[in-house]
Amino acid sequence: MYQLLTGSRRKRGRFGFTLVELLVVIVVLAVLAAIVLPKFMNSSTRSKESALKSDLKLLRNAVSLFQADTGKLPNGLSDLSETDKTKVKVAGGTVVNAADWHGPYIETVPTDPVSGAAFTYDSTTGKVTSSASGNGLDGSAYSGW
Repeated sequence: MYQLLTGSRRKRGRFGFTLVELLVVIVVLAVLAAIVLPKFMNSSTRSKESALKSDLKLLRNAVSLFQADTGKLPNGLSDLSETDKTKVKVAGGTVVNAADWHGPYIETVPTDPVSGAAFTYDSTTGKVTSSASGNGLDGSAYSGW
C-alpha cells in the first residue's frame, strides 16, 4: 500500500512547474519587454509632431493660394475657411474683392496638435507657426517649424 501512495503522489506532482522554470520564463519576458518598450515610448509624441508638420504645410499652402488669388495675405487663418465672400478680409482688415476670391481654401482651421491651441499667424508676413513651446524629439524648437 505504501508504494501505491507514493507512486500516485509522483504522478500528481509532475503537472506543475518548478520555481526555476517559472523564473526563467519571467526573465525571458523581462528581456523582451526591455527591448520592445523603448520603441513605443515616444509614439504619441511622434504622431503629434507628424500631425503638426502636416497641418503647418496645409495652412501654409492655403495662405499661398489665398495670396495668389487675391494678391494679398489673409487677415487671419479663419479667413481661409470662410464660405461667405462678404466676411473674408485681407491683411489690414479690408474686405476681399469677391471676383478675386476662390475659396474656401481649407475646410476647417485645425488646432495645433502639440499645444492644443490655435496656430500663430502673422498677417504682415503670412507666416504660420506652431503655438507650442519647447522642442521636438529632434531637438529643434516647435516655433521654428
